[in-house]
Amino acid sequence: MSGSTRYPGAYVEEIPSGVRTIEGVATSITLFAGWSPRGPVDAARRVDSFADFEREFGGLDARSLLGHAVQQFFANGGRVAWVVRITGAKGRALGPTDAGFRKTLLRRFGPGSATDRIDLYNLLCVPGLTDAATLATLQAECRRRRAFLIIDADAEATVEHMVAHGTDGLTGPDGSYSALYFPWVRAADPLRSGAIQAYPPCGFVAGLIARTDATRGVWKAPAGVEATLTGAAGLSINLGDADQDRLNPRAINALRTFPRTGIVAWGARTLHGDERLASEWKYVPVRRLALFLEESLHRGLRWAAFEPNDEPLWAQVRLAVGAFLDGLFRQGAFQGRNARDAYFVKCDRETTTQADIDHGVVNVVVGFAPLKPAEFVVLRIGAAAQCPPP
Repeated sequence: MSGSTRYPGAYVEEIPSGVRTIEGVATSITLFAGWSPRGPVDAARRVDSFADFEREFGGLDARSLLGHAVQQFFANGGRVAWVVRITGAKGRALGPTDAGFRKTLLRRFGPGSATDRIDLYNLLCVPGLTDAATLATLQAECRRRRAFLIIDADAEATVEHMVAHGTDGLTGPDGSYSALYFPWVRAADPLRSGAIQAYPPCGFVAGLIARTDATRGVWKAPAGVEATLTGAAGLSINLGDADQDRLNPRAINALRTFPRTGIVAWGARTLHGDERLASEWKYVPVRRLALFLEESLHRGLRWAAFEPNDEPLWAQVRLAVGAFLDGLFRQGAFQGRNARDAYFVKCDRETTTQADIDHGVVNVVVGFAPLKPAEFVVLRIGAAAQCPPP
């Protein structure tokens, strides 16, 4: 600047801040898999509305749960979905109870497959799928893709069955990447002149999660009095407090009906939320916030590749990640009265040793204090001997 000045006075010069901006990724892009009467079988397709789904995949069909789930997703606040069509030979209809469906479904999730070519999805729904072995494979796929699986309870399951066997085979090492919802939701069927039918909850819940993310943030549990299910006319089983008292400790998220509130999601536990597991990934918003941070930082730090691996780089990384986390802290994403209590970022000689440098590795350690849902509101009421004067 000094070389270009020509007269006395004040001059303004913009200089780079040196901070590389990290953008938060989307959090509620939902991948649906199921049979449809038409559509590609070798590629997933993005749909931004149910009208898009109708044009691409044929809309509602009495032989499949897929169309209804996608419709319920958009009705409850969903904005972006991907759909992968699962079909038999010559387009034959396959349902989630068919062994052929499950075999074809898993092929759609190998490296280089239709779903692997999707850049980003956050939620996964296979309406009506209850086979534990297949679901466990999808849990592992969600861990790999930093996504979250929404699982439907069996349509015929009772409370007794759910308590005794509802999570069998689903609480393995990748169980925290999924949540189970019970019971099925009753809603009008446009194909039957509005007659009430039971549907798997995953489409409703995925839309609810998308709505909650948009209005409150990914750190807010998709449950509570605001977590109403749009389009729901009832539930296949009406649960009471005693039922939930048995389901909740088993990490089964109940859908409930309350007077003046309507039908709501009344649970937000992952499948590691079973009380016997004592997992740090007990709650859906804690797991999903971690996935959001991991994916955002993974993408936001790509610029660091091939930079000189020394203190100037580490300082830039600390600055970029710290700025990103501070923005989330100011939005209320973390616990803590101040930033120091809410999160930390380490990237220095302690996290990146000389051996790491020799192998071209830079290590960033990030910690955060998550907000956990207030599942139990306890009122302590005592009787006073004499009320104070007004």
